[in-house]
Amino acid sequence: MNPERRITAIPLPGRLALAVVVLCAASGSLVAQGIEYRSAGPSLITRDAPSPQGRQLFRLRPGTPVEIIVTQDGWARVREPGGALNWVEQSALSNRRTVMVTAERATIRREPQSTAAPAFEATRNVVLEVVGPPALGWARVRHGQGLEGYIHASEVWGL
Repeated sequence: MNPERRITAIPLPGRLALAVVVLCAASGSLVAQGIEYRSAGPSLITRDAPSPQGRQLFRLRPGTPVEIIVTQDGWARVREPGGALNWVEQSALSNRRTVMVTAERATIRREPQSTAAPAFEATRNVVLEVVGPPALGWARVRHGQGLEGYIHASEVWGL
């Protein structure tokens, strides 16, 4: 195998994983899968089933980032920052990209480098809006009070 080609393993259920491997081997191509993140709208209620009759579990704070796992008939199965998988109505999701700080205290910098001057600090669970495409392990973010800077991807959930 060419040392410049890297394959990232994506866990798939039994036969599906085998089928993907066989198809990739036969075609000589690699499979790439993107992760889609959205954020909670003003009234996002999680449920245990993709239906209005599903049991209500909890309400996510507006702006909380969620990972879309699968969509089905106007519903989305999402993973929230704590790791729980639940169903939400797709219409209750916002296209606004946000991240949640996972570090105890994260320093948001003026430039996308660890030696850059600090712009501000954010503590665990603070939600920041992503204002530019992430690059080289950094994301440009904005705090609700208007402060902007760059945060390292290792200090947030939602990228």
